[in-house]
Amino acid sequence: MAENYNAPAELNKFRTIALGVGGAGLIAWLIGLSFNPEQALRSWLLGFIFWGGLTIGGLGLLMLQYLTGGAWGVVIRRIVEAASRVLPLVFLMWLPLAFGVSSLYEWTHLSPDDFTVIGRGAYQTPMWWVIRGVIYFALFGVMVYLLNDWSARQDKSADHEDAAKWLGKATAFSGPTMVIYVIVISLATVDWVMSLDPHWFSTIWGLLFVVGWALSTLCFVVLLLNWLRDRSPMNRVLGKRHFHDIGKLCLALVMVWAYFNFSQLLIIYSGNIPEETGWYLVRMTPGWFWVGMILVLFHFAFPYLFLLKQDWKKNSKMLASIALFILFMRLVDMFFLISPSPRIATHGESLILSESFSWLDIAGPVAVGGIWLWYFFGQLMKRPLVPVMDPFLEKAIEHGHGH
Repeated sequence: MAENYNAPAELNKFRTIALGVGGAGLIAWLIGLSFNPEQALRSWLLGFIFWGGLTIGGLGLLMLQYLTGGAWGVVIRRIVEAASRVLPLVFLMWLPLAFGVSSLYEWTHLSPDDFTVIGRGAYQTPMWWVIRGVIYFALFGVMVYLLNDWSARQDKSADHEDAAKWLGKATAFSGPTMVIYVIVISLATVDWVMSLDPHWFSTIWGLLFVVGWALSTLCFVVLLLNWLRDRSPMNRVLGKRHFHDIGKLCLALVMVWAYFNFSQLLIIYSGNIPEETGWYLVRMTPGWFWVGMILVLFHFAFPYLFLLKQDWKKNSKMLASIALFILFMRLVDMFFLISPSPRIATHGESLILSESFSWLDIAGPVAVGGIWLWYFFGQLMKRPLVPVMDPFLEKAIEHGHGH
């Protein structure tokens, strides 16, 4: 039965293409690194946060579908499992940031009498930044290993009763672990992204990435499911209602992303404290302001109106088109969060948009993305595309083909 659900052999072609593109991007990035290390590392961070977010977001969706149940979770489980198993590669992609922390983060060059240096003490040092990063990946690694191991054991179960035992174990594990997952993401994104501006802070920062990475991963899943729908074996599994359910979840995540961003802006605007407003003042300068407006219109308003239409969510090709568009806007959002931040080369000053954008901002994400996709497709082909012994698989397939 498991052999009947193997991934199409065509994925090998995509693996080869992805590796070639990623390798070319990596060579270009290495050339840029030799000329401008700070910009190269910042561009690598952009690619790491975007593509690494698909792995960490995949882990979150994996736990979420265990907790909520539903047909949508059964049909996407193997894709998000494969995304989560890219974690060892994501760790390797984090290492350039760890070795280059003093060339990337402005707080490594602050004077000893700066209030953040005094207040944060050893916490804000390169050594502890690296140690915390290793701990974050170790915690994520435990989650990925256990959930994927139990899923593999479920496939080898002798009957559905034995399979239900592994399903119950994964569900029970996902409840409390989801809390730890959100806390770890909050701490990690503060270290990796928010600390680019050492004098700014936001208490909702981690939740922005929890929701944003889940949305990115779900959009990536939609693109892959749309391609698989016309190919064996998923043409026997996927139906309109599956895409409708996933589309509704995309709509919810788009709204929550907008709500969290608006809440952060409203609270900081109302407080009007100089230590908090500086981050937004930079992003309201000419150039960056229009990037912000583009995000409001095309990361929220346009997808929101599109995803309200029920028939469009049921149409896999239309849903895949909007998913691809949202993914691009997710990359723009990451650029908006990372690029305007203070730079070491300018002694803590931010750059305007025309000075900030570099060709390395294309080379970095292309390098990381090509290698990530190569590894991901390899992981996806290692297991059946559906959990063949899941007790709810048959009902999940029937649900997708209902009216």
